[in-house]
Amino acid sequence: MVRAAGVPLLRSALLLLLLLATSQTTGAPVAAELRCQCLQTVQGIQLKSLQSVRMTPPGAHCSQTEVIATLKDGREVCLDPEAPMVQKIIQRILSKNKAN
Repeated sequence: MVRAAGVPLLRSALLLLLLLATSQTTGAPVAAELRCQCLQTVQGIQLKSLQSVRMTPPGAHCSQTEVIATLKDGREVCLDPEAPMVQKIIQRILSKNKAN
């Protein structure tokens, strides 16, 4: 028989199990996707080390524009979208996309 002190623990465990099962069946995003990816940003990077740049506009996951640069060595760096150098990089990318 379950002791009275163990009942809240059992209820908590069942609730956790139910939440995990529900989130997997509904295709809900993982909690890590529900927040900003860029917690710290840098003002700029060396252009020769840049492989690609990805911009994420503000949305339900994050209230700010995020600019994430992938470097040639595979690292990802968050860039400050307000920095003048980053704005120049974004303008170059946008102008190349318009030309294509």
